[in-house]
Amino acid sequence: MPIDATLPYDDQNIFAKILRGEIPSTRVYEDDHALAFLDINPQAPTHILVIPKGAYVSWDDFSARAPDAEIAGFVRAVGIVARNAGLVEPGYRLLANIGQHGHQEVPHLHVHIFAGRPLGPMLAR
Repeated sequence: MPIDATLPYDDQNIFAKILRGEIPSTRVYEDDHALAFLDINPQAPTHILVIPKGAYVSWDDFSARAPDAEIAGFVRAVGIVARNAGLVEPGYRLLANIGQHGHQEVPHLHVHIFAGRPLGPMLAR
């Protein structure tokens, strides 16, 4: 069920539990600002989730409240994960679902990295 990205952060969401090590994940990258792990229900041959370590519900929340170093570190982490996975060529898609209309399901900012096959148009027409 999509969430309202303007809601306060819920520290019991699944990604917060993954960050705390309460729920296992297949981690592919971690640094001071970000954690990347394989999606348990992949929607493409490669489907990696990248999350900031801070408690942010949405991109708006993150961009308004996170310190500059955390923002830069998270954005850099997304690029590092894509490079480390060998996705730069032939390409990949980034997706961040925000709020109810964006169909955000977990109230912790996250970026999906999809790759491994031609992904088609951005939105169904």
